[in-house]
Amino acid sequence: MTRLETACPLDCPDTCSLSVEVDHDGRITKMTGSQRNPVTDGFICGKVRKIADHLYGADRVLYPMLRTGPKGSGSFRRASWDEALELIVDRICDIAAEHGREAILPYHYGGSNGYLTRQATDLRFFRRIHASHMMRTFCGGPSGSALGGMFQGMPGVALDDYVHARLIVLWGVNPSATGIHLVPYIKEARRRGAKLIVVDPRAIPLAQDADLHLQVRPGADLPVALAVIHWLFENRAADHEFLAQHTTGADILRERAARWPMARAAEIAGVDAADIERFASIYAESNPAVIRCGWGQERNRNGGSSTAAILSIPAVGGKFAVRGGGFSASNGATWNVSRAPAIAEPSYQVRAVNMNLLGRALCEYDDPPIAMLFVYNCNPMSTAPNQRAVKKGFLREDLFTVVYDQVHTDTAQYADVILPATTFLEHHELRIGYGAMYMFDSPAVLEPVGEARPNYQVFAELCRRLGLERPDDPISSEELVAALLDDSPDSAQLKAELLVDRIAPRPQGANPVLFVDTFPGTDDKKIHLVPEHLDGAAPHGLYGYEPDPATETYPLALISPATSRTISSTFAQFIPAPVPVEIHPDDAASRGIRDGDRVRVFNEWGAFETPAKLSRALRPGVICLPKGLWSRHTENGATSNAVIPDSLSDLGGGACFNDARVQIERID
Repeated sequence: MTRLETACPLDCPDTCSLSVEVDHDGRITKMTGSQRNPVTDGFICGKVRKIADHLYGADRVLYPMLRTGPKGSGSFRRASWDEALELIVDRICDIAAEHGREAILPYHYGGSNGYLTRQATDLRFFRRIHASHMMRTFCGGPSGSALGGMFQGMPGVALDDYVHARLIVLWGVNPSATGIHLVPYIKEARRRGAKLIVVDPRAIPLAQDADLHLQVRPGADLPVALAVIHWLFENRAADHEFLAQHTTGADILRERAARWPMARAAEIAGVDAADIERFASIYAESNPAVIRCGWGQERNRNGGSSTAAILSIPAVGGKFAVRGGGFSASNGATWNVSRAPAIAEPSYQVRAVNMNLLGRALCEYDDPPIAMLFVYNCNPMSTAPNQRAVKKGFLREDLFTVVYDQVHTDTAQYADVILPATTFLEHHELRIGYGAMYMFDSPAVLEPVGEARPNYQVFAELCRRLGLERPDDPISSEELVAALLDDSPDSAQLKAELLVDRIAPRPQGANPVLFVDTFPGTDDKKIHLVPEHLDGAAPHGLYGYEPDPATETYPLALISPATSRTISSTFAQFIPAPVPVEIHPDDAASRGIRDGDRVRVFNEWGAFETPAKLSRALRPGVICLPKGLWSRHTENGATSNAVIPDSLSDLGGGACFNDARVQIERID
């Protein structure tokens, strides 16, 4: 056996350091954690521990394939890389000549990809052919807009500093499924006497032992956060000295929060006013206090304003400037590393397509139409809203679709060309954590399975075949890393640490104290509580509330949270089918539904059919089917996205996954 070191780039805040055992045939035999990342400290999640099944399983794409049967039939033949790439190049030329280059749309996400396999040679290629631009807004768009407008790149509280907190608030996040290394720090803080508050429609595992659990209605986080802010101002618990010295817009925030007294917020959120007041009182009395702001609160029509209000609470309460105080969101690390040297091509004015509107783009756009779709780092048939329209678009015979992936996803079934992609163990990667504040330079530890190739190689090759390659383009992974690091103001430190140990802490320290060691990146180094550009972008102004979309016909809120089994849709091929939809016993009883009954969940957007599972972990009025499921996981091949609208959040053009309002009925 050979033991090799790498790091996990999958879409998780923790960025685990890994130890990989490889046998004499070059196959992985065991994956464990290593101690190189002190935050993850040697233990890893079950998803990655079983990655050999993903590498060598029956669903792995081993070589290029070309469609031979009708769209969606899954009929393909093996092809060589040369044949597949030449076909793609020929179609690009034909489509550009017939419709113009904007008829080509790259469709990608890439939360599980680093600097080398996302927005590097891929973006270079699509910019040079002048394809349409895709707005990556599935997740983080609303929160990113709020965080950027208010704090401009300031990092959050380090995960291992949570042990110093006297109060921990988990808002819209379930670390037990989506960042397990925070859990031990929370438990240690609890052992030291810290209180725990959870804000979530579900009783997540950590809520079961919390001091307070607010089971708010989906989309009602904004009124609750504003009610807390209003209480802090009205009960002499606001830190006016901090607000005057370190913020702008405090008076406007106070005025807008005053519209939300406890009783009104409680009615909208479906919780007791006394519980919101208890939250505010505990928060005011606790120091240090830290809020872990997740993504659940952003997945609705009020998502950006909800996040902004939550992130304003520590400023109003004066919880910064002490270790373990403040907040954490998707802002774990800040390096001065730009992707521009890897892209090696400036941006340009071109049609922009929001990825949440894929169904509309494929079915309705005609100036020009989407004639070619290049899907990579993404599985839109399982993750995009308005699933019925997405499927209709993929079935267009005049749409040429390339799917470049590691496994045969639902999306791959509709491809004209399938290309085999490497996993993170089979290619070089440069990755920055957004919870644990470390950067990793991770070499490949396995030879690619079958004929899989990494993103940076394939897109560079497409540039070459189209005559778009330039002599000074960084192409290999080593050239890309060198270009990225050479361009950084932190180049000397990064090179000294990455090139020796392949791990580097955040340049200003892995455990900053907010407003002592680090400050907002705004021009005045202050928190902008009501940024002008965000206030103008939100339909009702920043902190303006859009009412619940429930109707008498469709009264139930469907949520589709992450689970401990998948990273979005990655690894979902291993989930046993069928996956039940969870429903509160009271909602089930009023509809004559018993545990295990086959049910139909439906609205005007579509329907899915699957067994029912009664659960008191949900609040009444909310049902739950996990995100990232594939067609094999329900009885009719549709998932939660069949009933999710393609409406957009108030900021950042984000998806409104939790705005699905549905009815459920038993199938006889």
